[in-house]
Amino acid sequence: MATLKKIISFCILLLVLAAALSTWGMLRWIDTPLLSDAPEQASKNLEFTIKAGSNVRSAARQIADAGVPLHPILFEVLARATGKANKLKAGSFEVQGQDTPLQILAKIVDGKFSMASLSVIEGWSFKQMRSAIDAHPAIQHDTLALSNQELMRKIGSPFAHPEGLFFPDTYRFAKNSSDLQIYQQAYQAMQAHLEQAWNQRDQDMPYKDAYQALTMASIVEKETGQASDRTMVASVFVNRLRIGMMLQTDPTVIYGMGERFQGNIRKSDLTTDTPYNTYTRAGLPPTPISLPGLASLKAALHPEPSRALYFVARGDGSSVFSDNLDAHNRAVNQYQR
Repeated sequence: MATLKKIISFCILLLVLAAALSTWGMLRWIDTPLLSDAPEQASKNLEFTIKAGSNVRSAARQIADAGVPLHPILFEVLARATGKANKLKAGSFEVQGQDTPLQILAKIVDGKFSMASLSVIEGWSFKQMRSAIDAHPAIQHDTLALSNQELMRKIGSPFAHPEGLFFPDTYRFAKNSSDLQIYQQAYQAMQAHLEQAWNQRDQDMPYKDAYQALTMASIVEKETGQASDRTMVASVFVNRLRIGMMLQTDPTVIYGMGERFQGNIRKSDLTTDTPYNTYTRAGLPPTPISLPGLASLKAALHPEPSRALYFVARGDGSSVFSDNLDAHNRAVNQYQR
């Protein structure tokens, strides 16, 4: 009987010792950087994606399958023991060199997603913006099959034509975000900037509404070679609008040519009528021709006070501005001939 008691006591001792060792090992594991035993990976970030609808066991397996040296069973135990097994968020995440299992769990629960960025450049056309988004490897492409009009409806815009309506900026987003999210963000940014600029506009501007001001800003964006000339470029076109003079700006002609433009604009192009040919049609074109930046928006609504009606490029990016045709022709002779 005494021998049996000794055996039972020994077994209990072994179980307690095993539990203690397991607890110690678990506590050590959750605070040990995962990449500490892989020096060749310690300087790199490992990425993994948890799919929507995944439970904790599936999520743990997806992390391991992505090459992260994380034991799936231990991670599941950790998530359940901390009460976070049902709080995991779907998305893409990064494991950095010193990240521990506990920190990785916190990232997933807190939604600290792996981020990417996309730069939309001032003066781009919407076509260029769309091509950049379509080619971005970290974006979920939900709009590839949509027409421009369908895309605009998807983001809740009342406009059918997208040109000019997206603000050029650098956008950061969680990897594998929908491209619709980026379009929505850029669209809302432009609406906010345009509304503020319109509300603060100079008095007696020759625009019927904010959309016409946006159209002018898109022309100023394409016509400005040097930032310091921007408000004078705007002044020339505003002065022309005020007196009913043709805008006669090449970028609108080029935009109206579409795929026919091959890098050079000819005299016949200037006389071929399109809705965007400001040599054949008075006033502003029907839509913007580019994505203008904030500086061009402000210039279109706060042009430099002047009587200038003409400008010609010097060849160094800057322009010479003239109040009359004779002065303009002299400038052309000096800098262009």
